[in-house]
Amino acid sequence: QVQLVESGGRLVQAGDSLRLSCTASGLTFGIKNMGWFRQAPGKEREFVAAARWFGGMTHYADSGKGRFTILRDNAKNTLYLQMNSLKPDDTAVYYCAAAGSPLWPVVTTSSYNYWGQGTQVTVSS
Repeated sequence: QVQLVESGGRLVQAGDSLRLSCTASGLTFGIKNMGWFRQAPGKEREFVAAARWFGGMTHYADSGKGRFTILRDNAKNTLYLQMNSLKPDDTAVYYCAAAGSPLWPVVTTSSYNYWGQGTQVTVSS
């Protein structure tokens, strides 16, 4: 089993930056890919960004390209999502996820085996 704990979500203003963190524990040796998803009220959970757990490959949804950066620190078993130029449309609960599948890119919720509890990001206009 893998446990994921997100942190860093809060209320910010449009144009601000925010960094989310996700720390993995447990059987982390089985992780191949990690990702960030988000879910706004009344909407389905959507893919934001993914990264190979080992290696430099990253993949982004169009909504975050040029504004969001997914980073990882393998030594700390931590995944980050650096979000710049935030917009009110970015308001959502952000979830971290881990996948044991080596397939790439991993953009669907069903492809991930483990999920964190989520952290709320609210962007005011």
